[in-house]
Amino acid sequence: MAKQTIRIDSPAGDPTVLEVELKDPRLAAFLAWLVPGLGHVYQGRTGKGVLFFVCIVGTFLYGLYLGDGRVVYASTAPVFSRGFLDRWQYICQVGVGLPALPAVVQRQRAIDGKPPLFENFDKFMRPPKSQVEPTRDASGNLVHHPDELSQWHHDIGDMFEMGTVYTVIAGLLNLLVIFDAYGGPLIFAPPEDKKKQPDDGADNKGADKQEKQAEKSS
Repeated sequence: MAKQTIRIDSPAGDPTVLEVELKDPRLAAFLAWLVPGLGHVYQGRTGKGVLFFVCIVGTFLYGLYLGDGRVVYASTAPVFSRGFLDRWQYICQVGVGLPALPAVVQRQRAIDGKPPLFENFDKFMRPPKSQVEPTRDASGNLVHHPDELSQWHHDIGDMFEMGTVYTVIAGLLNLLVIFDAYGGPLIFAPPEDKKKQPDDGADNKGADKQEKQAEKSS
């Protein structure tokens, strides 16, 4: 079990020692990546864990909703190749952990030529196809798309980019949560008392003045 010991020097000169039970920091960091906030719940920091889960997973799901479930997907190109890294958005999105992992399964099924994971939601986290059939716009005109990704941009419009931004931000924010689970909280020392301390010289001058007044009156 690991503990984070923080020594805070107070203005009065009495140091305050604060200990935070981190348990196994590496396991906590892994749990924090797997499910945002789970590492903090494991450490007993339940309040922060629930807060992180609601904020990060909520942001991720909202972005997924804006993009109709299509903005989170992994490239079918070989891992670490130029084509795979061109889809850098997913590298950021996977920082949110388990909620983004279905895209890995969908990627492998697309490579193997298998149908999508979810029959009723065939485009959910599935990589776009290289060839698609022409579609018709709202006016009934035939539209030819070079690939399915272009079709998604055409159908969803600006919401595709907005959904991508939200899911990317969620993944990046969870990196901070992982670091907090591993290293413990950042605690700032309390501000020093800015009140002016009594000046001994001023007190002496006041005492001398009182003595002079007493001599005059006598």
